[in-house]
Parts: sequence; C-alpha cells; structure tokens
Amino acid sequence: MSERKVVSGFFWVFGERITAQFVSFVVSVVLARILLPSEYGVIALIIVFINIANVFVVSGLSTSLIQKKDANEEDFSTIFYCSLILSVLIYILLWFAAPFIADFYNSPHLTAYVRVFSIKILVSSYNSIQHAYVSRHMIFKKFFIATLFGTIISAFVGIGMAYMGFGAWSIIGQYLTNTVIDTLVLAVILPWRPRRMFNWKSAKSLISYGWKVLATDLLGTVFVNLRSLLLGKVYTTADLAYYNKGQQFPQLIGNNLDATITTVLFPAMSNKNDSTVEVRILTRRAIRIASYLIYPILGGLIAVAQPLVVVLLTEKWKPCIFFFQMLCISQGLTTVSNLNLQALKAIGRSDVTLKLEFVKKPVYLLFLVAGMYYSTYAVVISMVLYSFVGTTINILPNAKHLSYTFKEQLIDILPAVLVSAAVVAAALPLTLLPLNNYLILAMQIVVGAGVYVALSILFKVDSFFYLIGVARSFLKVKSKKQTEQTKHETKEAVGIED
Repeated sequence: MSERKVVSGFFWVFGERITAQFVSFVVSVVLARILLPSEYGVIALIIVFINIANVFVVSGLSTSLIQKKDANEEDFSTIFYCSLILSVLIYILLWFAAPFIADFYNSPHLTAYVRVFSIKILVSSYNSIQHAYVSRHMIFKKFFIATLFGTIISAFVGIGMAYMGFGAWSIIGQYLTNTVIDTLVLAVILPWRPRRMFNWKSAKSLISYGWKVLATDLLGTVFVNLRSLLLGKVYTTADLAYYNKGQQFPQLIGNNLDATITTVLFPAMSNKNDSTVEVRILTRRAIRIASYLIYPILGGLIAVAQPLVVVLLTEKWKPCIFFFQMLCISQGLTTVSNLNLQALKAIGRSDVTLKLEFVKKPVYLLFLVAGMYYSTYAVVISMVLYSFVGTTINILPNAKHLSYTFKEQLIDILPAVLVSAAVVAAALPLTLLPLNNYLILAMQIVVGAGVYVALSILFKVDSFFYLIGVARSFLKVKSKKQTEQTKHETKEAVGIED
C-alpha cells in the first residue's frame, strides 16, 4: 500500500470526522444555550450506557475483518449476522434494565430515554460492518459522503426539536437521525450487502481475534464511563454536565484526529503486519505527526478556555473551564497511548492489549476513588495523573514487539511539547487584559497560531515540513487528475479517441 494512498485516506477521513464533529459541536452549543446543565447531565448519563453497549457491536468483530488480510464476502456476512444477533440481545437487555437505571438515579424519564436511544445499537450492527468494509478497501471518500448527509440532516432535526421545546429528546433525535442516515447512504453507495452466507469456521477464527479487542475496548469504555456514572450518582447531574462539557472541547480535536489516524493507519499497518519494521516506521511517523498537530491545538485551547466558554456557552457554563483545561492535557496523552495500542493490534497482538487493561484498570480505579472522595475538581486532577501512568504502560510493550523504545517516543513528541508550551505561554496571559471576550479570543488565536508556525520554521520541525510536502503533493495529484479528466471529456465531446 503506497504512502500516497494512506495520506489520501487521511485527508478524506479527517474531512469526514471534522465535518461530523463540527456540526455536532454546533448543535451541542445551541442546545447548551437552551437547556440547563442539569438537563444536559441526564443525557450524559444515557450516553454512558449506550457507549458501553455499543462496544459489543462496533468493536472487536468488525476490527477482525480489517485485521484479516484476505477477508472475503463470506467473512463479512458471517460477522454481520453475529453482530446483528448480539445487538438484538443487548437491546432486549437494555429495555428491561431501563426502569432499574431510572430508579438508581431517581430520574423516571430515563426509562423512555434509554429504550428509545438504544435503537441506535440495532442500526450500528449494520453500520459497523459497512465501516469495516470501507476501511478494509481504503475507500474513505465513502465515509465523507455518508457523514455529510447524516450530520447535516441530524443537525436540523436536533436544533429544530430543541427550539420546539423537546428538551433532552432533541439530543436523542440528533444522535439517532445521524446513525440512520449514515447507514442508509452507505447502503446505497457501497457495493457490499449482507448475503445468505455463514461459515462457522470463519466465525470462530475471526471471533478468536475479535473477542480480545472487544474485551479490551469494553474494559476501557466501562472504566472511562464509570467516572460519569459515579459523578452522576455521588454529586449532581449538573456537576456531571460541567465535567462532560469541559471534556467536549478537547475531545472535539483529540478524538477526531485519533479516529482519523486510527481509521487509516490500522488497515495500512494490517496490510504490513508480517513486517514489524514497516509497522514500526508507520507508528513512529504517526506519533510524530499526531503529536505535532494535536499538542499545540490543545495548548491553544488551554489558553483560550475562559473567553471561549463564555462566548459560546454563556456565563452559566463557567464552572466547566477548569475541567476543560485539565482534560486537554489528558487528551494529548491519550493520542500517543492509542497509537501504541493500534500498532499492537495490527501485528495481531490483541492478547497483549487485553493484558494491559488488567494492569491499568486497578490503577484507574484507585485514582478515581481517591479523587471522588474529595471533589469533582479532585476527580479531574486524578484523571490527568492516571493518563500519564496509562500512557506509560501502553508504550512499554512496543519496545519489545516493535523495537520502539520509551526514550525514542519521548524524543519524537518533544518538539510538539515544546511548541505547545510556547503557545500557552504566549496566549494565556492575554486573558488578563481588560478587553471584550471576543477581542481577547481573536488576539489569542492570532498570537497562538503565529507562535506555532514561527517556531516550526525557526527550529525546522520535521513534521511541519513533512506535512507541507504531503499537502503539496496531494494537491498536485488532484490537480493533475482534474486536468486529465477535463482533456478526456473534451476529446469525447468532439469525437476524438484517446
């Protein structure tokens, strides 16, 4: 697989993720201005349960299709039926569990919310296999097209319902519409359809790899969402809303970049999984580029947190600023951590990733409980500290499996860390100026971006010039293809054969 194809896939997936998350972010801002933090917190609780249940459908089984080099039509259909059966069982479980969830949080409305929102899981059983097909064949433009339709239509639905007074139902309506439209569009534009084919041998082979990935992701998802479950129970739904809203900003950047790199890099690595040298090269390049892109942006978000929250969400959301800033640090560590895990999965060591979860999760629980004992602010600090520990644990195995040591990884991310620190140092003091929040925000963006680019050029940061070269190459290829297509169409129009 050529580097050009990987880079082309990166641009399409990044475009898809940014489009999806930008629209969702705009909708969430509108809803945050309409709804109270306590109302927003109720939906945050529901999303926790849906995220956990969704792991069974979208993780592990579909991942095994991407990892397998020679996955065929029979494999895809086999995993589809496995995923469908699993999603039906999970939906039934959530249907009967909904009243107990509502009683636990003393919120009667949760019963209906959970039962309706859980429909998303049934649709995802098909959608996850579609995504696996796209990733397997590196046709990421299809992602972009489907997401464009899904996000735009769901935005109108979500905002429309909010202004019509549907409250929390508007968020559920947006999520469900997005998933359904995305699935329908992919069903139209993809050549793959589930067929009446099922192979027990294929199922056992794929599941033997996939269950370890599923178990790993499930443990990770359960423990990450355990924080929200406990915050909603021990404190208030408003406290949970402040935490989640503070988390939303860094996740908008971090998760999109992570998802982009993972979506493109994992199939590329899997195609080279018989050569650890090539996987190491891809992993190292990905860590350098990802850290260079995301760290200065997260640093910039730390600097602009105060005026940004007030401008977008109004004064009532100011308590989320501290969470916002702390979770930017955590998100930066998560990016490096995830890339190391993807490399292990690509070379078929899903067993190692599962073992790592059993090492990390007791530590996570210890940090969480310690923070929960004091306050919500202590919780977020404990989560940042855990991010350092968890990332270190995820990095260490690749010294053995890819000969990519902890020291080498620190050296690779050091330029990004230094540039980010400079961005924060230059932009953060501007919040002290006695000026309008809009003006302060604009000044911070200009100063931060200027420092980012200037230092990259001054210190000749490798990733900066690599990305510039890749962008130029990508644009030249696109321009050349368009010119050739125009010439071809012109010849056809006048009846001249090529």
